[in-house]
Amino acid sequence: MDVREETLLQATRLFASKGFDGTSLKDIAEAVGVRKPSLLYHFSSKNALRRAVIDALLARWNAVLPRLLMAAASGEDRFASLMRETVRFFTEDPDRARLLLRELLDRPDDLAVRLETHVQPWVRVIADYIRKGQRGGEVHADLDPEAYILQVVNLVVSGIATGASLDRGMLPPGATTEPSDRHARELIRIARVSLFTPQALARIADGAEPTQATPLDGAEAPRTSP
Repeated sequence: MDVREETLLQATRLFASKGFDGTSLKDIAEAVGVRKPSLLYHFSSKNALRRAVIDALLARWNAVLPRLLMAAASGEDRFASLMRETVRFFTEDPDRARLLLRELLDRPDDLAVRLETHVQPWVRVIADYIRKGQRGGEVHADLDPEAYILQVVNLVVSGIATGASLDRGMLPPGATTEPSDRHARELIRIARVSLFTPQALARIADGAEPTQATPLDGAEAPRTSP
């Protein structure tokens, strides 16, 4: 791993755990194993490094989204496949969720610009397919597609970002299931019930797919800015 890639990795970890203001370039340089001037060779300032970290995270998320949509359009349960893959993206490295949550709270305007570039095109695609499901009677007619997507993303990001701390204080001791598994299952249940009509849920429970086009079924990748 080269110095630039290692710097992004360590900066992500430190920004997520200590916050941007609580992390110095010296802290990052020590974690990488180089001197501070070596970091400044790759990143002109601490702010430039922060922006590079966020862009790298969102670019990776944007690269994963086509695979998520493919998973959602195949198999016996498209929706559960999509949710499992989304949760997996953040649980395989919880610092991704912690960093996004910190940026949402501390620098919402700056993050909004980056989300507009990397994520908003996909939100439009998913919202369009939710509306198709509404027209086919498979999705609740009073559901607000964009607000629904926002709330599901918020559940995933904030739940994983804070889950480890909440688990220690709220889950019963000696639980036989990993907390992350419990979170994933409950996130899927909440998101599914709030999206599909009872009739569609009954068909899914019987092992059949909803009869009309469901959200994300056959979705095509939008074009996004690099």
